[in-house]
Amino acid sequence: MIILFALFLLSLLVITALAIVRSENLFVSVMLTSIFSLLMAANFFILDAADVALTEAAVGAGITTVIFLSALVLTTDNEKPVYTGKRPAMVVVAVLATLIIYATFDKPRLGDPDAPVHQHLAPWYLETTPVFMDFPNVVTAVLSSFRGYDTLGEVFVVFVACIGVLFILGVKPPENSTYDPEASGLRHHLIPQVVGRLLIPFIVLFGLYVQFHGEYGPGGGFQAGALIASGVILYALLEGEAAALRAVPQRVLMGLVIGGATLYGAVGVVCLLLGGNFLEYSVLLSDPVSAQQTGIILIEAGVGMAVCGALLSIFHAFAARPIRL
Repeated sequence: MIILFALFLLSLLVITALAIVRSENLFVSVMLTSIFSLLMAANFFILDAADVALTEAAVGAGITTVIFLSALVLTTDNEKPVYTGKRPAMVVVAVLATLIIYATFDKPRLGDPDAPVHQHLAPWYLETTPVFMDFPNVVTAVLSSFRGYDTLGEVFVVFVACIGVLFILGVKPPENSTYDPEASGLRHHLIPQVVGRLLIPFIVLFGLYVQFHGEYGPGGGFQAGALIASGVILYALLEGEAAALRAVPQRVLMGLVIGGATLYGAVGVVCLLLGGNFLEYSVLLSDPVSAQQTGIILIEAGVGMAVCGALLSIFHAFAARPIRL
């Protein structure tokens, strides 16, 4: 039954992807892209990748859609036609599709316990995580401890992306433009107001739960930061950008971005000062297991701060762009 449902979702993914490519209306394309992200999140849940599914639903279907719509205000409604040769493109797509399909024949069966991925590092992670960290979520252990360097790199990628967007969109707006942050929002629409105000506290509360329960269930700093940011963005859509900036000012957002990346790096530096390796949390306390848990909580807090601050800063950078008259 699950296989049939997965095939149904994959069919919808293909249909949605073709509709995105074929659509000339940019608003329709954005909405279809959001649907595509929701379908991907459902597929991730079927594959037991709940952490990735949470991120895809919050970022792909939620925040990214809002940012696309904000960017759409600055451009035209329809895609400008570009006349290029279709035959070379069709040949390239056909060749790549053939290669990809051929490569899938060597893939192991889904869930096969004898697959190479299950015979290399996976058994070691499953055996050592309860001993070293004493919590059940192996995904959190891998991302936050065993591969802490990789996650640190991802945090600084988010940091650099945020700074890059602010540099590009932070230029002085033209004189012949109009933008009133007080007039934006959906204050006069009753149904969005009622539903949104009901959902926002639960979204933020669930984000905090994901942040501090990531060692025992799906989640962590990235998912929590995205969820909390989506709650604040929903508030901005309902009450206007000015109200959202009064609740969480821009300087606080930049403090979250900088502070989150700094906190992650500072944990590694403290580990060095205490005689361990960089991001070797076991030296933070006398009990190595408690030290690992403390280190993971600290760096996950840094990840959540950086992601939340970066997503909200990028949203405000797009939303504050005036409309050229």
